[in-house]
Amino acid sequence: MRLAGMSEIQQLLGGVSRQRASEIVARPGFPAPLDTLATGRIWERAAVVEWIAENRPTQRTDEQ
Repeated sequence: MRLAGMSEIQQLLGGVSRQRASEIVARPGFPAPLDTLATGRIWERAAVVEWIAENRPTQRTDEQ
């Protein structure tokens, strides 16, 4: 399983700011983080990529 932190999510969203990424991950329906570490929250990367494909169809990720 590949993981993603906030920096990776920013990149997957096309290089948005940390503030904008924080707003997006707070939306209802965004995948829940797997855990919170000292460095921050972590998500399953595949779940984030799937959410982006479904909710931001014009957004390209490095996995599309």
